[in-house]
Amino acid sequence: MFWAHSLVFLPEFTVFVFYAIMKDTGKGRRTSEDSMEKKKFAVAITDLLLALIGCLFILSASVVLVLNIRVIYYHDIDTLHLTKEVDLTKEQIRENYDALIDYNLFWKGEDTLQFPDFPMSEHGQIHFAEVRRIFVALQYLMIGSAAVFFIGEWGKLRRGSRRSLKLTAILAIVLPLAAGAMIASNWEAFFIGFHHVMFSNDYWLFDPATDPVILILPDAFFLHCALAILICVLAGSALCMGGYCLAANRKNKRK
Repeated sequence: MFWAHSLVFLPEFTVFVFYAIMKDTGKGRRTSEDSMEKKKFAVAITDLLLALIGCLFILSASVVLVLNIRVIYYHDIDTLHLTKEVDLTKEQIRENYDALIDYNLFWKGEDTLQFPDFPMSEHGQIHFAEVRRIFVALQYLMIGSAAVFFIGEWGKLRRGSRRSLKLTAILAIVLPLAAGAMIASNWEAFFIGFHHVMFSNDYWLFDPATDPVILILPDAFFLHCALAILICVLAGSALCMGGYCLAANRKNKRK
């Protein structure tokens, strides 16, 4: 009975709503335009946030990748003549380096660092533990940012939006350009400044008498790692730009 009585007033209600809409057409248009502007702003913000997450992924993935490319160090053993710095063979130096890298990879499950051929001071142990926390954090950041970035980009590409890929490519170039300029101008100042930013103590200043492992970890090796990371970041930027161009070409072909 209630629905029957309601249907009686339906025509009058429809006329009333239609009249209200027609009366407020100008205001409705303004509201629609405001809504579109807000939507565009929200999309721009999400594009920027996704691009920043993409940059975090590229950076963290580059560091983790270079950390695992042990051939860089193996090559430096010969080019930097590390066998002349310590009374060890090339194979023994590699074993000590491998122990250090395995310690910094969370999936290896190495909670304690122990070099086969080098003693460590208490400050040395603290510093390596601090370095491990940074590397482990970067590994988790790589996994988390990868999940958010790729899922987010997949969703945006399905909706025909590809601007975040272009933003990621552009933002990812800024870091290597800035870091590359500082490294090229003064590598030693950059290296020291980096340690001051990342560590709250001076335990990274090793004494070869108490921490002789520093003899097989020269500054030149870290320079090579830094350059390798910058190359990986640039490669990640290029891949994002390539993905953007590929998506644009596919959209144009569909037209």
